[in-house]
Amino acid sequence: MNKPKIYVVCGPTATGKSDHAVELAKKLGGEVISADSRQVYIGMNIGSGKITTEEMKGVPHHLLDIKDPNEDFSVEEFQRLAFEKIEDILSRGKTPIICGGTGFYIQSVTDNIIFQEIPKNENLRRELEEKSIEELKEILEQIPKEEGAKVDTENKRRLIRAIEIGKLMGKIACIKKGEQKYDFEFIYLDFPDEVLKERINLRLLKRFEIGMIDEVRNLHKQGVSWKKLEDFGLEYKYIAQFLQGKITEEEMVETLKTKIWQYAKRQRTWFKRVLPKNY
Repeated sequence: MNKPKIYVVCGPTATGKSDHAVELAKKLGGEVISADSRQVYIGMNIGSGKITTEEMKGVPHHLLDIKDPNEDFSVEEFQRLAFEKIEDILSRGKTPIICGGTGFYIQSVTDNIIFQEIPKNENLRRELEEKSIEELKEILEQIPKEEGAKVDTENKRRLIRAIEIGKLMGKIACIKKGEQKYDFEFIYLDFPDEVLKERINLRLLKRFEIGMIDEVRNLHKQGVSWKKLEDFGLEYKYIAQFLQGKITEEEMVETLKTKIWQYAKRQRTWFKRVLPKNY
C-alpha cells in the first residue's frame, strides 16, 4: 500500500516558510502543522514570527497558541500532538503540511524518534536551571556519549533534559528511529548568505516597528519572569535584557542581528545533516 504523503516545508529563519506553506496548502487542499518551539506559546507572536490570521488566508493551522509561556513544552509532546494532527487531517481527506524551523521537532516526526521513558528529576532540574548555558555545556561534556550522539547545546531546555537523561543512563545515547508509516516530501527553502542576512535584518527592524518590545514587556507584566523570557532565547532574551537595563538599545539590536544569523547557520547545519541526501 502507498503511504500517505506529508509535505515538510523547512529551512533557516527568514526564508518565507509560512507563506510557502500557505500557498502549498491552498493548491493541495492542505492544513498546516507548525513546527516551531516558541509559536506554541500564547502571546509570543511578533518575536516568534507567528503567522497572523490574515496571512493564513483561510488555511487551518495547528499547534499554535496551545501553551501558556510559563508551561513547559517538550519535543516529545510536540511529536505526540503532531502525529495526532496528521491522523486527524488525513481522516478528513486533507493533506498535512508540516512547516517550521525547529529542526529537532521536525526530525522527531519524520524519523519517528523513539524517546527514552526517563522520568523528570525535579531536584536536578531546579539545580540546573540556575546555571548558564556555558556551565551546562561543561556538565554535559563530563557525561560519556555514544559515537554519533548529538545534543542541541544552544537550547537550555534540551541541554537540561540531555543531562538529566545522561546522568540516569550513564551516557548520551544515539537517536533511535521507529517504523514510519508516512511518505515525507521535503521542501527546503534557503537563500545565499548576503541575501539571507539582509532578510533577517530587515525583518528584525520591522518587528521592532510593530511592537516587539511592547510584546515582551507585556509578557512580563502578565507574569512571565525575566529569567523565563531570557530562556526563550534570541528576541525574547535580548529584549528582556534591554528592558532590565542590562544592555543598551543599540547593543540589543546589534547583538540580535549577529545571534539570529548564527542561529540561521545552525539551522542550515541541522537540516543538512537530517534531510535526505538529495537535498
